[in-house]
Amino acid sequence: MIAAFYQKTREWLALENRLVLMVVIANEGSSPGRKGFKMFVSKNDMLGTIGGGIMEHKLVEYARILLEKPNFSPFVKHQIHDKSATKDQSGMICSGQQTVAFFDLDSDFLTAIEMILADPETKVTYSNLGINAPENPQTEWFFQESNAVIPKAYIIGGGHVGLALSEVLSLLDFEIHILDHRENLNTMEANHFARTKQVVDFAAIDQYIPEGDDRYVIIMSFGYRTDDVIIRRLLGRKFKYIGMLGSKEKIATLFKNLIGDGFAQADLDKVFAPIGLDIKSETAHEIAISVAAQLIQIKNKP
Repeated sequence: MIAAFYQKTREWLALENRLVLMVVIANEGSSPGRKGFKMFVSKNDMLGTIGGGIMEHKLVEYARILLEKPNFSPFVKHQIHDKSATKDQSGMICSGQQTVAFFDLDSDFLTAIEMILADPETKVTYSNLGINAPENPQTEWFFQESNAVIPKAYIIGGGHVGLALSEVLSLLDFEIHILDHRENLNTMEANHFARTKQVVDFAAIDQYIPEGDDRYVIIMSFGYRTDDVIIRRLLGRKFKYIGMLGSKEKIATLFKNLIGDGFAQADLDKVFAPIGLDIKSETAHEIAISVAAQLIQIKNKP
């Protein structure tokens, strides 16, 4: 959540008097840093992410060099995730590209942070304000985001459908978290759309997904047995949405067994299963679109 990020920024800015704020203001393709990702860097700490990997390490070190120098005007750095690029190579090979804006924050910015935190609907604006930094002559840019709550999608299952759903939801301003119990899953490694990716024990899945009205839980694990383990840990908890992928026959059998084991029908009634809108979807991306449409339908209800 943006507010939580700025609360921490306020604490560190008051402590150290100067930070470098980095904000991803644009991205294309399979970029690990998505528009709106941000982090601050101080001499002794950092918080947030702009995409991770060697690129983030490199830019964090660059930000710390800036902190040793006089104040600077806002500027941007373009990062291309392709080693064949003639310039602006990020050091990563996942393809795609992103643009990172750099801001010099001192204690004077504390007033602006207080304004951001005071109103959840504050529009946070980033721009170079018409000031052209030496590194970016004749460049003007503008990026704005809302301080409102960002919906968080917890996709349990990092397979092909989980990857496709992550891609679709990344276009819809969801914060995406992927969880699976399988090590070294190639579709997990290929997923550059998720904010976090974790390999976990499904028997403790409830410990990895906080309750909340901004949480959307999507169960699409490897099969019946893992779905059974997962749903038993999550039933009765408070989420904006919880759904499960599977055939009508599988869902009916699973729910019948849960009722027999004492789970409440009222809790089962809150599970969207089979998941997604019925558009006769067959491929991974068709399923992803049907699920994403259902999430939007729930999110936008009054």
